[in-house]
Amino acid sequence: MTAQLIDIAVDSDDPEQSLTIRAYTRLRSSIISGELAPGQRLKVESLRDIIAVGATPIREALSLLTSERLVERIDKRGFRVTEISLAEYEDLHRTRCLLEEHALRESIASGDQAWEDRIVLVHHRFRRLPRTVSDAARGERSNPEWERLHKAFHMSLLAASPSKTVLQFCDQLHDRINRYRSVAAVGSMGHRDWKAEHDAITEATLNRDVELAVKELMQHYSATSDILQGTLNTQAAPRTHRKPGGADKQPFTRERGRPLDNR
Repeated sequence: MTAQLIDIAVDSDDPEQSLTIRAYTRLRSSIISGELAPGQRLKVESLRDIIAVGATPIREALSLLTSERLVERIDKRGFRVTEISLAEYEDLHRTRCLLEEHALRESIASGDQAWEDRIVLVHHRFRRLPRTVSDAARGERSNPEWERLHKAFHMSLLAASPSKTVLQFCDQLHDRINRYRSVAAVGSMGHRDWKAEHDAITEATLNRDVELAVKELMQHYSATSDILQGTLNTQAAPRTHRKPGGADKQPFTRERGRPLDNR
């Protein structure tokens, strides 16, 4: 379930449900961005102070996140951010490629002029943004607006697919894979001309060249996957250390360096 779907599923006039959405959105964003690290304990008392909502909305938000496998329930001890694993990433990548190839083929076949216009607009805005931002407090990091429009671009390619279920899964897979990209972003792993790659995908899609569009998209994802898997392998050693009984000695952390030159 995504934040957009929760907005539909609940009565927005209910103050308690609105607080749950607020807590859910904040927690989900922090997990996907890597701000809340894999394996990190999620204590309701601490989260109340950070998000400024009560304990009940926090617990409800955490329960919703368990359904997305972003949060794990610890028997009688609360919640923690779901761990990452290379095996899960490989499964997510394969599933994403299967679903997005199907959705892209359908989208190209069904897309109208408004669909084309949306792709052109989002691609134009996305292409003009800097990949990273920096400040004295946090150093160089991924540009949040770039990340937002990056997702909007990829979803716009698929948007004309008639299968809302497939699109929902593609939306969720993008976010779950983005969490891996965030955790793996310890430094630049070689130059990637992301503008050229997205240009090629856009051109083939707008030309209705189905086979070329699929080829460009799959190559784009495969190149990212190769870099990310190599990075995850090198990060296996510093993963979370735990005391007996599951309590964290120290949460997994990562250097807040440049993001992978991919996507």
